[in-house]
Amino acid sequence: MNLRVGHGYDVHQLKDGLSLVIGGECIPFEKGIVAHSDGDVLAHAIIDAILGATNLGDIGQLFPNDNKWKNVSGIDMLKLTFKHIQKHYPNFKILNIDTTIILEKPKILKFKDSMKKNVAHALNIDEQKISIKATTTDKLGFIGNKLGIASESICLVTV
Repeated sequence: MNLRVGHGYDVHQLKDGLSLVIGGECIPFEKGIVAHSDGDVLAHAIIDAILGATNLGDIGQLFPNDNKWKNVSGIDMLKLTFKHIQKHYPNFKILNIDTTIILEKPKILKFKDSMKKNVAHALNIDEQKISIKATTTDKLGFIGNKLGIASESICLVTV
């Protein structure tokens, strides 16, 4: 078994009047994510973690900031990433994904199960292989001042 670990990180600015999409869920909040795509930091961090584990580049290489990818869903990007990796590694399997969403507000506890379901479906894996956690920065920095959001992800795969 050829085990590999990957790490991913994504951060975006928050602004009034935009949509806040995390893990494929549109979360009611007065601010949303400034981004070329939907800015789904959870999906983007997972994509970079998986691409890192398979040494197939990063999200910017696979989905450059051009019109083809404007406003595309992070969950759709996850599905495309999975297909891309399977072309290079037909026996590719995700053993687990561990993520942390970093934001001051809103609280996302009631959305985590739906996020897990969306990510699991996109990657064709069991929800039990996905951990989604959230934390704040205790009102420190741009995230603590509700000006931004970030996510980190680590995954273990076999190829």
